[in-house]
Amino acid sequence: MAENTTPAAPPAKKGKLKQIILLALVIVLAVALSVVGTLWFLGGGLPGMSEGEEAPQEAAEVFAPSVYIDIEKALVTTVQSEGGGRQRYAQVFVSLEADNPQTLSAAELHMPLIRSQLVSLLGSSQFLELQTPEGRAALADSMLTTINRVLEQEGESPLKRVLFRNFVVQ
Repeated sequence: MAENTTPAAPPAKKGKLKQIILLALVIVLAVALSVVGTLWFLGGGLPGMSEGEEAPQEAAEVFAPSVYIDIEKALVTTVQSEGGGRQRYAQVFVSLEADNPQTLSAAELHMPLIRSQLVSLLGSSQFLELQTPEGRAALADSMLTTINRVLEQEGESPLKRVLFRNFVVQ
């Protein structure tokens, strides 16, 4: 009898199938680990793991949209020019932002006093400062502080922001 020394074909296919399955498993595991690592690195936390106390705080916070009111008439006054040269003018249209309508109602009630304070504040501003974005932002902050001081004296809640709808200096 003659002996057959050639290897059988089915075991070779079985070995390749194991390699393909193992390679697919390694690829899926690598992708899953990279996704989890990215989430952890970006601060989103791991999926399915809550951080305990932060979730109830976020649920307790309810989004409350801001409310706005326009000061209809422009604030117009002269501003201080560099070296006392030409007379310079400023014209500003302002809107007020608050967290609740009651604050805006209080601001409307005290609008004559608020307008007077804002015109004085604008008149004491420097022309060169008002030409820069930083100077306009500082003016908006000063206006907010002034208005909130008036509202505080009247026992009202403060405003959130002062917004410029139109701003002209010349």
